[in-house]
Amino acid sequence: MKALQVSKVTKSYGENTVLRGVSLSLESGERAALMGPSGSGKSTLLNCVGGIDRVDSGEIFVAGQDLGGMDEEKLCRLRRTDVSTVFQFFHLLPTLSARENIAFPLRLVGEPEKDRNARVSELIEEVGLSHRAEAMPHELSGGEMQRVAIARAIAAKPRLILADEPTGNLDSSTGDSILDLLESISESHDIAMLLVTHSREVTRICDRTLEMKDGRIENGG
Repeated sequence: MKALQVSKVTKSYGENTVLRGVSLSLESGERAALMGPSGSGKSTLLNCVGGIDRVDSGEIFVAGQDLGGMDEEKLCRLRRTDVSTVFQFFHLLPTLSARENIAFPLRLVGEPEKDRNARVSELIEEVGLSHRAEAMPHELSGGEMQRVAIARAIAAKPRLILADEPTGNLDSSTGDSILDLLESISESHDIAMLLVTHSREVTRICDRTLEMKDGRIENGG
């Protein structure tokens, strides 16, 4: 079963056609960089794959599940379990500690407290932040916040991670370490990743680079 299958997807907002027959697929554990100029449709595609936007035509399957056949409740459940997003600006909950931020998605899916605590301890060690577990987001550096965000993204064991400019708000050295972490996590947890980026450096951890222009993937998906 593919982690992601996108087939002939179109999407318009009023008279503005943003996606024009986009197709791509990702196997489990595969990483692809999605590049292209601003306005080419990258973010819209990410929103459609993440179940935020509905497509006008075509199909999207995440871990074998047809997003087109899901109501809002099922899409919400999908985003809590099978597909997660890592953002450029981290989007941590400011009133929760690093540990509590990582635990948050597990609370949403009703993970028992004992199992939740064990999972969070395992993840916070994996991302190298055991010594910062009780720190609040405003006490963390940008790189540390992104590490917390990555741990949170994989807490519920998703099949697919969507990364939107994951190093865009970091200096080059910190960005490199975050890329190394994403690569390691993808391989060790067998998670597929679609990384939207303007940075060629991101492509070094990817199996493929997809170029998007005017709502189309030009070099095949």
